[in-house]
Amino acid sequence: MGGWFALGALLSGCSDPGWQTKDISGLMPPLEFQLTGESGEQVDAQTFRGDATLLFFGFTHCHDVCPATMAHLDSIMGELDEEARDDLQVLFVSVDPARDDPETLREYTENFGPEFVGLTGSEDQLDALTRRYRVTYGYGEKDSEGYYMVSHPSAIFAFARNGEAQLLIRQDDEREDVLSDLRRLLAQG
Repeated sequence: MGGWFALGALLSGCSDPGWQTKDISGLMPPLEFQLTGESGEQVDAQTFRGDATLLFFGFTHCHDVCPATMAHLDSIMGELDEEARDDLQVLFVSVDPARDDPETLREYTENFGPEFVGLTGSEDQLDALTRRYRVTYGYGEKDSEGYYMVSHPSAIFAFARNGEAQLLIRQDDEREDVLSDLRRLLAQG
């Protein structure tokens, strides 16, 4: 999970004490990308303006971090009322486009609910997005059957309805803290 030392050093400044998870407002750029959606269409960040947005990097062949994180988010979202869920999108950005085509992404995100949207892109598009948020990803060596692992960040970026970066949610953040912050983020209107 490279890049976290630099990200941690960058994010060690002051933050709003009302947030329970890591406040990154003013430290990270607004949500911006051009990628391929799970229906095969080209999408950009403007497509998701108006909703609070969670951004998570991963890949569908991940055996631990990705499904656990997605299930955890799905469970937390289950505690939000219907209107709040309708105003929150989870963007699952696959950094493994060789195996994660739009159909594979759609089948994967359907396991978690309509708020989950799969995205991927070319190497250049993914590199631009990961550089923008100061995270890294990489590929392991292929085994004899052609299988390989992908390293990727485990944190979730949360963006306000206007696309401004607001929070970094980490695996060790308490469930109630995440839920409290998502409710606050959604209440910002």
